[in-house]
Amino acid sequence: MIFALALILLVIGSVLFHFWSPWYLTPLASNWGMIDDTINLTFWVTGFVFVVVNLFMAFCVIKFRYKKTRRAEYEPENKKLEWWLTGLTSVGVAAMLAPGLFVWAEIVTVPEGADEIEAIGQSWHWSYRLPGDDGKFGNVHSRLVTDDNPFGMEPDDPNGQDDRLIESNEVHLPVDRPVKINLRSKDVLHNFTVTQFRVKMDLVPGLVTYIWLTPTKIGEYEVLCEELCGIGHFAMRGWVVVDAQDDYDAWYARQPTYAQFAAREPGNAQAGQAQYAICSACHGPQGQGNRVLNAPKIAGQETWYLRRQLKYYKSGVRGAHPDDTFGRQMAPMVTTLVDDQAIENVIAYIRTFPDLPVETTIAGDADRGRNIYTTCGACHGFAGQGIKALNAPRTAGMHDWYLATQLHNFKKGIRGRHRDDMYGPQMADMAAILKYDDAVNDVVAYINTLGPSASTTDIGAEE
Repeated sequence: MIFALALILLVIGSVLFHFWSPWYLTPLASNWGMIDDTINLTFWVTGFVFVVVNLFMAFCVIKFRYKKTRRAEYEPENKKLEWWLTGLTSVGVAAMLAPGLFVWAEIVTVPEGADEIEAIGQSWHWSYRLPGDDGKFGNVHSRLVTDDNPFGMEPDDPNGQDDRLIESNEVHLPVDRPVKINLRSKDVLHNFTVTQFRVKMDLVPGLVTYIWLTPTKIGEYEVLCEELCGIGHFAMRGWVVVDAQDDYDAWYARQPTYAQFAAREPGNAQAGQAQYAICSACHGPQGQGNRVLNAPKIAGQETWYLRRQLKYYKSGVRGAHPDDTFGRQMAPMVTTLVDDQAIENVIAYIRTFPDLPVETTIAGDADRGRNIYTTCGACHGFAGQGIKALNAPRTAGMHDWYLATQLHNFKKGIRGRHRDDMYGPQMADMAAILKYDDAVNDVVAYINTLGPSASTTDIGAEE
């Protein structure tokens, strides 16, 4: 009887939880309401079966409970019952599966005249490509992907010259216009999902898959990767912004074309020397850094990372948090670099500096740090060399006090939580594995073993 009562309470509790639950589908923001209909139909069919089976089980437990005067009956076959079970099961399965076939037929049939964009997945971030005014995509190929050609564009294809390249995890779509989203991966399996749009699809290396939808509500919607793609899978996120047509047109006009991207002038080190004068006051004449001024070593750091951080400071992504004392000092200095070319020039000059070893200033247990760094090495490289493809900068040979400061900043949310920081949230979430201050010291102490150090003086200096 206790078991039967438990079954009855399970059914009642499950039904009440469904109707009173605060969790349900996110608000619909596309034309795919039929997806919700199929989900609801599946729920009602399976929910009905769940209630009937469990209540029938409780009924049998009560009705056929043990009695001394009752004898068990053996009935190996009951054709009437078998026909009923077969018929009801067939109807239930057909009711769940048949609507899905009609929905799938709609999903694979893109309306004529639909806009097209391309979403590109890479561990662990999103980027996008839009056809230019000619409405045609240029050819791309994975073998053409380099640091200077991250989209793998075919340089001589005339159709690709006006393609709009979006090196950002945010893309915009116009409201009430159907759009086909071509999906391409540069490395492993990913999955493009916006829950409010109700459609999702895997990105398969070597193939181009697609989905289509018509956005119906203006707003911002988070992009998720729902394929386990590696250690940073949980942080592979982005944004789809649905705009009114005028707002979309204004955003589209601001996006650079491939021709503009390819025509960028390389940095001029000679011009950058004069622009670096203000930087040298803190970072030193050869970019060696100055701990007294909280200015880290920049000599030897990678070009792409220097470029990104300078642009982040200019745009307020870095150096705007009220608790980022030293970042707030850096932010106004970067405004002296008036345009992208000035940034390229000063980076070109920084690249001429010798990559000198640095002092070791952090005392920690390098052996324990080695175990912690296993997670870090998945992105930054197990030699701390940095990996551009994963947007992880070099750590070996850099100032350990600066690394410790930034790890604390990531842990506290001072850095990496800005809305427009594409990769900081990944690092901020990873830094959470450093549960105590000694763990920061330990992992930094291990990083010190990955690059040359000038001396071991000043061990135990305050961070």
